[in-house]
Amino acid sequence: MSTEMIASHIQMFADYVQTQPLLIFLFIIFFMAVESSFIPFPSEVVMIPAGFLAYRYELVPGCGHWGSLLIAILCGLVGSMIGAYVNYYLSAWLGRPFLHKYGKYFFLKEEALDRAEEIFRKYGDVVTFVCRLLPAIRQLISIPAGLSRMNVLRFSIFTALGAGFWTAILAGIGFYFGKIASGMSYQEMVGKGVKMIHDHYLWILLGLVIFVAVYFLIHKMIMNPSKKGKNQSVPEGKAS
Repeated sequence: MSTEMIASHIQMFADYVQTQPLLIFLFIIFFMAVESSFIPFPSEVVMIPAGFLAYRYELVPGCGHWGSLLIAILCGLVGSMIGAYVNYYLSAWLGRPFLHKYGKYFFLKEEALDRAEEIFRKYGDVVTFVCRLLPAIRQLISIPAGLSRMNVLRFSIFTALGAGFWTAILAGIGFYFGKIASGMSYQEMVGKGVKMIHDHYLWILLGLVIFVAVYFLIHKMIMNPSKKGKNQSVPEGKAS
């Protein structure tokens, strides 16, 4: 199902909850949890309108536009983490043979699972951050993390970084639309937001490259401390 079709199906619900702050936040958490799990669902139809509503309405009295935006992003992050944990723990519990045999009945194609595992094995656990910003593989990367029993703390940190960055981008686009447009429909907003991401994806990828480069540099510095000083012991007989 296309992004536009999904957007049209939840339009009525979004119209109802936009004046109910608590329902808006529950709406964001629930659908971002769905998006982050193994169920195919585009995050654009949730977070872009969330950012729009954050600008158009003071969702939390006293917080203003920016406070509302921050809360919307945090709700998106919470939902994303819930979905990621579902994938992680289900994968660890069910195991690889079960997922490869029955995954197709739960939107998990065997070739997609193989690809996710291949990427995870090749690049390590940092991909739980990187792949959160890549289409198609975004939700699935939590599965090989669970199968390999990746350290839960590291999984949580990398997943939160990637999911937080992604939800902030989407909500920021919606916030921008709320500032410049007044009569934009739900579907039009999502469509324009998706196009904006597509047009500027190079900058997102550049940010990923910089983050990964810095990560590996720091990791190398920590795991391979300078050997300076080694083999510099005072030669026998030359001690003062």
